[in-house]
Amino acid sequence: SMESGSAAVVSSEKVQSSSYTYWVREATSDAAPLPVPRKIDPADVGNKKHLGSAWNQAGTWEEKNLNTWSSDRIKELLNSVGSLDFSHGNAQVTEVTRCSGEAFSIFVRNKKRVGYTYELTLKLKGEWDFGGEKKTVKGHLDLSEFSFGELDDLQIEIKLTDEKDLAADEKQQIIGDMKLFLHPLREKLAQFEEELKAR
Repeated sequence: SMESGSAAVVSSEKVQSSSYTYWVREATSDAAPLPVPRKIDPADVGNKKHLGSAWNQAGTWEEKNLNTWSSDRIKELLNSVGSLDFSHGNAQVTEVTRCSGEAFSIFVRNKKRVGYTYELTLKLKGEWDFGGEKKTVKGHLDLSEFSFGELDDLQIEIKLTDEKDLAADEKQQIIGDMKLFLHPLREKLAQFEEELKAR
């Protein structure tokens, strides 16, 4: 039988010493590290750059922020996808317009772990031939938020920029074709993951 809620809630007056260390560590840079490993929240990682050198004498923890390198590298890789040929036309990636996210490598107890989270938008431009009539089409390809190890589950969405002179079935064909960029994009991002691990 449990005593009435004693274990469940620790009031602020009776903070146990172990919790106290934890809260102090959140607030100051020189508090002792916790003996217990804590799951790293990527959102926390970027703001603690000073911790690495401040108390990492034993090499138990080192964290590298790789945001600049990774954003540049992702853009470079995705811009190199080139053009794809389809049954009625072809298209190419013309620009990576949004590349927001972060990447990092963490060195904990002689083990390196890498991670990232990104959202991407790419501009596509192509030309389709419907019944002898060539139509130039532009669109955006959105890759919703994805993280390290999730490339098999990538979700993409296509929005056409200008579709006023397209019939419904033409529009459907073009969106279907543009979705085929998923495969080369996934390959480039897999290459990015390998390079990230090597850093």
